[in-house]
Amino acid sequence: MSHAVEQKKQIVTEIADKLRDSKSTIVVDYRGLSVAEVTELRKQLREAGVEFKVYKNSLTRRAAEQAELAGINDALTGPNAIAFSNEDVVAPAKILNDFAKKHEALEIKAGIIEGNVATFEEVKALADLPSREGLLSMLLSVLQAPIRNLALATKAVADQKEEQGA
Repeated sequence: MSHAVEQKKQIVTEIADKLRDSKSTIVVDYRGLSVAEVTELRKQLREAGVEFKVYKNSLTRRAAEQAELAGINDALTGPNAIAFSNEDVVAPAKILNDFAKKHEALEIKAGIIEGNVATFEEVKALADLPSREGLLSMLLSVLQAPIRNLALATKAVADQKEEQGA
């Protein structure tokens, strides 16, 4: 087999592995973004632990079929970039959605969220969720509420007893 074919097979395997392993994968059309804007986007994604790559659509389609995620193939037309996140499900969607609000040239096409193909609307809904830290702080405040209320009630009873005793 020729060297080029062998190299393409390696790339397809690499993409398929990334599709399988990532918690969140987002496909975007980056046409119309300047080099500076793409660099800024890459920097924001890198800081969040998200890998941002450009692959040929034909290789990505084969990789999606190999990873049994062929539903994403409809979005693979024109120049695409793919954001892979192995840690945070929400981070790539949130960063790309916020960037798309400021730069109309960036278009979110589709995604794969924890092994399920997601439409643009589903990716946008995911982006609108609070961050992991935000969700944890909401959970903590819900857990603290009963204890806080008990403490306030106990204090009110103690104050009332003091007033009656005085």
